[in-house]
Amino acid sequence: MESIKREITDYWTGRVEKFEALRLDELNSNKRERWLYELHRYLPTGRKLDILDIGTGTGFFSFLLAAEGHNVTGIDLTEEMIRGAKHSAKLLDLHPTFLVMDAENPTFEPESFDAIVTRNLTSFLPNLPEAYKKWHALLRKGGILINFDGDYHHDHSDAPLPENHAHKDLTAQQNEAYAHIESEMRELQQPRPNWDMALLAGAGYRDHRVDRDCWHRIYHEIDKFYNPTPIFCITARK
Repeated sequence: MESIKREITDYWTGRVEKFEALRLDELNSNKRERWLYELHRYLPTGRKLDILDIGTGTGFFSFLLAAEGHNVTGIDLTEEMIRGAKHSAKLLDLHPTFLVMDAENPTFEPESFDAIVTRNLTSFLPNLPEAYKKWHALLRKGGILINFDGDYHHDHSDAPLPENHAHKDLTAQQNEAYAHIESEMRELQQPRPNWDMALLAGAGYRDHRVDRDCWHRIYHEIDKFYNPTPIFCITARK
């Protein structure tokens, strides 16, 4: 488990600079309002929320939600990603809290958050069942988990990508590293999101649902932000 985590951390460390620039561009694109629309479908309204953004990367969800007035904490295991998030925060004059922390073992007090959000993270957690249990403990009663992800290790697309797409910038070494990570994770995870439904029920969540249409709502165009793997949104409540 620890060796694959190191591989994943090393892989993302090598992508931080371009990844930060891509996410800043995304914040200034039409994707900003599309992502906010998806988040607003589930987040409680009318009050300031304590939100945990797990696997924040360089802070995309944290910035969206902090700009809405919420108290947001973003965590990521990759130290360079957190440095990138803090750099972006200065550029945007936004003030989420960013911490280096393992998504599978977050060290917050129980019932600290009204909501947990995450994007494209859970496919890369070698112990997802344990992570869901830990996250459940962090939510307050009635709190919600909002998890955007895709079945990256079992579901592939052959859609042509534009030349400015982020995947086109990967070096041969990065592609090789990702392929190895994917092969390792395929052995650790079952096809999703059906597996998630069983895990969430076992972890004590209620009202767990899957929305498979969010991919079409967010990715209208095949542009540099396009995700060729169909994503879904999993929601569950404590």
